[in-house]
Amino acid sequence: MRHPRPRVNRRDLLRLRRFNDATPVSNPVSSDRPSSGDLIKATRPAMGSYFEVRIAANTPGGADLVGRVLDRIDELETQLTVYRDDSEVSRLNAAAHRGPIEVEPGLFRLLELALELGRATGGAYDVTTGALSEAWGFFKGPRRVPSPQDLADARERTGQHHLSLDPERRTVTFDRAGVAINLGSIGKGYAIDAAAEVVKGYWWPTSALIHGGRSSLYALGSPPGQFGGRWEIAVRNPFQPETPLGILRLRNRGMGTSGTDFQRFESDGRIYGHILDPRTGEPAFGPASVTVLAPTAAEADALSTAFYLLGPAAAASYVTAHPEIGAIFVNEGDADGSPSIVTFGLTDDDFLRDP
Repeated sequence: MRHPRPRVNRRDLLRLRRFNDATPVSNPVSSDRPSSGDLIKATRPAMGSYFEVRIAANTPGGADLVGRVLDRIDELETQLTVYRDDSEVSRLNAAAHRGPIEVEPGLFRLLELALELGRATGGAYDVTTGALSEAWGFFKGPRRVPSPQDLADARERTGQHHLSLDPERRTVTFDRAGVAINLGSIGKGYAIDAAAEVVKGYWWPTSALIHGGRSSLYALGSPPGQFGGRWEIAVRNPFQPETPLGILRLRNRGMGTSGTDFQRFESDGRIYGHILDPRTGEPAFGPASVTVLAPTAAEADALSTAFYLLGPAAAASYVTAHPEIGAIFVNEGDADGSPSIVTFGLTDDDFLRDP
């Protein structure tokens, strides 16, 4: 008998694992002298989730540094969100069909990356899914099955071929009204990468683990007190959330996880998830979760969505052509409820499966 799948928050598909069970996580306000293995942790809500930064507790000026890191994420939320009319992305969506709009250099580079990943995945990743998200009610609600006409209209306004970038002028143009950029599947990773750059630029050499809701993260350097070591992340079992599937070991690498159990709705007895296939306009039904490791958190975020839509065979081909990428597919397995785990591009040292 198969166990019913519990509702798992996509933002919590991974559990941060203490890298040494004997190593305490320090309280930043403690009067005790921190050791080389203790951690400062700072958390702040942002982008509909929460972000956490972990650095060595003995980092000079560490409390100020983690504040600057989280401030950087706040700045990017203000720029990238589509839930505020005055954000740069919202203003771009409202006006780019009238003519070229100059954008901030970082945002332009992000859009270049998004289009590159869209081409590399045959359109499985697409940054212009805003119209589809609105049609299905995943933008501002209510969640619903759109009428055939509404869906057709949204599909007419979806596709990165509607988007033109001019690198010399750093401008963005849409070829028709109603096209809407949606950075939901890459923006969190981009913010984490930018936060990591703040740490990299700090005057004192500092490692860090930065995560956004535990579905997106970047592991910078090695854990405090473990020169050459890796940060360890427990991969949760979507079917039995308290039982980890194994441990990911990361250093200077981003990670992203996609799944549909959290954002979904039911209509006429059918479940619809929030991951929309830009090629069909329909919600996809894929594996329980897909986790991707990549050089940056932004790439990992976008590719986890693309791989969810492409499936294991196409993902395997992509990983073969891009050896810097690794992936984990989790799905229902045996009748006893044991999940099926398939990995691509990962060594036994990257992913330690639980027995």
